[in-house]
Amino acid sequence: MATSPVQPTPASDPPLKRAISRNMLLLFVIGDVVGGGIYTLVGVIGGEVGGLVWLPFALALALAVLTATAYAELVTKYPQAAGAALYVNKAFRKPFFTFMIAFAVMCSGIASASTLSRGVAETYLPSLFDWTLTETQTVLIALGFLLIVAAVNFRGISESVKINVVLTLIEFGGLILIIVIGLGALLDGVGDIGNAFSTSDAKAAGNDVSLIPAALAGTALAFYALIGFEDSVNVAEEAKDPVRDFPRALFGGLAIAGTLYIVIGIIAPAVLSYTTLVDEDTTPLLEIAQLGPLAVDVKIFAAIGVLALINGALINMIMASRLTYGMSKQRIIPAFFGKVHKTRQTPLTAILFTTGLAVILTATGDVSDLASTTTTLLLIVFITVNISVLVLRRDPVQHRHFIAPTFMPAVGAVAALGLLIHRVANDTEQITRALLLLGLGLIFWLANYVATRNQGEEFDTGMIEMIEHPDRHKDD
Repeated sequence: MATSPVQPTPASDPPLKRAISRNMLLLFVIGDVVGGGIYTLVGVIGGEVGGLVWLPFALALALAVLTATAYAELVTKYPQAAGAALYVNKAFRKPFFTFMIAFAVMCSGIASASTLSRGVAETYLPSLFDWTLTETQTVLIALGFLLIVAAVNFRGISESVKINVVLTLIEFGGLILIIVIGLGALLDGVGDIGNAFSTSDAKAAGNDVSLIPAALAGTALAFYALIGFEDSVNVAEEAKDPVRDFPRALFGGLAIAGTLYIVIGIIAPAVLSYTTLVDEDTTPLLEIAQLGPLAVDVKIFAAIGVLALINGALINMIMASRLTYGMSKQRIIPAFFGKVHKTRQTPLTAILFTTGLAVILTATGDVSDLASTTTTLLLIVFITVNISVLVLRRDPVQHRHFIAPTFMPAVGAVAALGLLIHRVANDTEQITRALLLLGLGLIFWLANYVATRNQGEEFDTGMIEMIEHPDRHKDD
């Protein structure tokens, strides 16, 4: 990976304090990637590919690395806190296109929070409290969870670095615990490692697992577990040496998280029967926690799962509400969404709006549906970012930055497009949900255009870096 030799020039404004070391940046990336996806989707992926659960994770990791090269170049070239919206705006200078990408990012956060709320209600809370829930009860608990998240958001939650580190270590430690327990179970004679490299059990159960279509469908789901790396670009401006540290932390974090996912993708089908793996009433990671000589009380791991999902949902909803507020202040959606509560000084209407959308999504889709919606929206964003990095090669800057091999973002754009086309062809319901969300963005744009066209106000694309919230995490 080459870098340009030009040294930086002084900025006109004083920079943010560069306080994030290489190790802290690596931990931040890991915390961004490791989240609710792996805690909720292992069984769903097994339903697509049989015992080859590791394969979609490996393919999703490859796709994430391709797109990560584009982010690594762009964030070291433009070290600002706006992510995809900034890059697309610089590449194309089309306010409407910039807005739709920003709106897609916002909606992906809402869909991700909805996914995690369903994950809490469907899996980890029932295991923690020995509940047996109907679908109606599950939905009500998930909605109650969203309302609690909204209440915390309304009070003005501010995630400190220490809390972030603690929650990251809990999530990371939970996955290490599962790997250790699973390996202990294998060594104790539980299961068969060969099951992780076979689809015979799936076929015996009546599932017609054709490798290529199944792998594509599984990858589209597994990709949800790897998103989040794109959010870490928002702290590059505060890294001590972003040109040196950010690419290393980004690729290192993806490698660590991806390796954990692949190992769990091998262990889960190896130690669990196929029927247990794909049973909608079981959670594979909870089942593994109870196996072999190193088994732990299921409630311990259930508590870890709840913390992992709560953390992801809260930060996603904070991001979505602040992004909505920011777009309102930029006058690219109606000013009504920029109202701030006088006492709490939080964006009340934006919180109500984003929570309302999350409620609708949570009530109309399960974990798989909502994860698919999140992935669909982010695939659109990733296609545009991969193209943007190539377009912006014509825009040199006067400082050193990471330069991605041209073929990697090019292949990343094609791969993301291929996965999106596969979704369009095979997953109409989830595509429809994503299109409805983007259609809502179109309505907002048109309504705001009609309301402001006689006021001489225009969307200032030069201020797009103020739109996104710097603390946003994935699902993830």
